[in-house]
Amino acid sequence: MRTERVASLIAREISLILSQEIRDPRLGMVTITKVTISPDLKEAKIYFTTLGSSANDLNILERAKGYIRTTLAQRIRIKFIPDLKFVVDDSSKYGEKIDKLLEEIEKSNKSQK
Repeated sequence: MRTERVASLIAREISLILSQEIRDPRLGMVTITKVTISPDLKEAKIYFTTLGSSANDLNILERAKGYIRTTLAQRIRIKFIPDLKFVVDDSSKYGEKIDKLLEEIEKSNKSQK
């Protein structure tokens, strides 16, 4: 329960930090999709999607991790600020792939009738 509240708070604050304070023109449009936190609240995985290059944006976020973590510490009051790990969220691409497969099955079913 507490980890879910902290994860939600971290997701909201990192979204604000990325949209308002990170001024790197190389960074694409990044959206935080999910945050998971270890039970001891020491590590947070931040899942994100981007309209730009996933690898490039991941590299930029990893390099800005210290700044993001410091800014996060100023904004939220918890005993330990978790170590941040950014992860590219491929679930939307996976969903698109499933949709295409379902469309192909439907087309083949119609052509067999």
